[in-house]
Amino acid sequence: MSSDFKKQALDYHSQPPAGKISVTATKPCETQRDLALAYSPGVAEPVREIANDPEAAYHYTAKGNLVGVITDGSAVLGLGNVGPLAGKPVMEGKGVLFKKFANIDVFDIEVQAKSPEEFVETVERIAATFGGINLEDIAAPHCFLIEDELIERLDIPVFHDDQHGTAIIIGAGLLNALELQGKSIDTAKIVCVGAGAAGIASLRLLVALGARKENIALVDRKGLVRSDRDDLNVFKREFAVDSKKSTLADVMHGADVFIGVSGPDIVSPEMLAVMAPKPVVFALSNPEPEIKPSVANSVRDDLVMATGRSDFPNQVNNVLGFPYIFRGALDTRATRINQAMQIAAVHALAALAREPITDEVLRAYRLEKLEFGPDYFIPKPLDTRLMEYLPPAVARAAIESGVARHDYPNWYPKR
Repeated sequence: MSSDFKKQALDYHSQPPAGKISVTATKPCETQRDLALAYSPGVAEPVREIANDPEAAYHYTAKGNLVGVITDGSAVLGLGNVGPLAGKPVMEGKGVLFKKFANIDVFDIEVQAKSPEEFVETVERIAATFGGINLEDIAAPHCFLIEDELIERLDIPVFHDDQHGTAIIIGAGLLNALELQGKSIDTAKIVCVGAGAAGIASLRLLVALGARKENIALVDRKGLVRSDRDDLNVFKREFAVDSKKSTLADVMHGADVFIGVSGPDIVSPEMLAVMAPKPVVFALSNPEPEIKPSVANSVRDDLVMATGRSDFPNQVNNVLGFPYIFRGALDTRATRINQAMQIAAVHALAALAREPITDEVLRAYRLEKLEFGPDYFIPKPLDTRLMEYLPPAVARAAIESGVARHDYPNWYPKR
């Protein structure tokens, strides 16, 4: 990061008013009558209604369009365990994206917790405030335990975006990339480097989409996740294999797919060279990918590739998912965001990338032409059709899978 960009970033966040989000009143408060309606004595009327019927909170308060973005600061971006307060700029940023892309309001909550149970209890106690909970930047393996426990305890959607948001975008991109390469997810040999939140969740979703566990090799800092290792947690053991191979270089031989959610420059040209014909490479480490596109393309002219960066084609960007997934969940008052809803989002996102690009998107990215192919198989974040494709798909899946408590309002075109 250049010193000039660092200064711009700090200035952006510090110029008055400091931070990136604020609370804005949605009702008039200009006259004595307005005040009487907004607070005392008028506010007593909705209080009575909600006391008699808790569901009335969705009618009389902002709960139904309010998401809590909550962290303990233990895995913030690539910066690690910087603590909850230092994670606040990221949580505010998440609020900006929720509002910008899906018109969802956010309170960001930074929790100082000594244990996963303490974190869970804190969130449980404040959950009545929200229509949904977006967990963010919580380190593995605690993130799995925290999410599972909150899903069981709460009757509103709980979604750890670092797990499922990343997994959904990877799933959509991979389905399209494999199609371009003439391959199928049920036969593809997949190597995943990174056994944290994103890696485990992505593999789980890929299996739900048709990938076979026997074709998956998961690699962590100590090498291939093998069944004979005695250092595996229960989540890694889910993808442990019986094998004599031990290194990333070993498992890259003949692989159809590489998914990296780990660190920079860990894939060598030699590793890429021994992958199967027409490989798919998702090098998603940020800001530096596991192998740079310039290096990858110099080694193989038959690959298709995605990264986590906006300055390369096919960016795996979570903003393609979480605002619209929550929009569909909130609009149906879903009790959870289940796997059926996640799979619906995958297929909707994949389908959008195959549609002809709009002039609006071309102008936004200063492009003359863009079409489905090696340089475009994941939609662009500024494609406004995301709102048309994803929320209805997620909402229908919520209704069909039995977790919706409300019919889907016909606010967006359905496809």
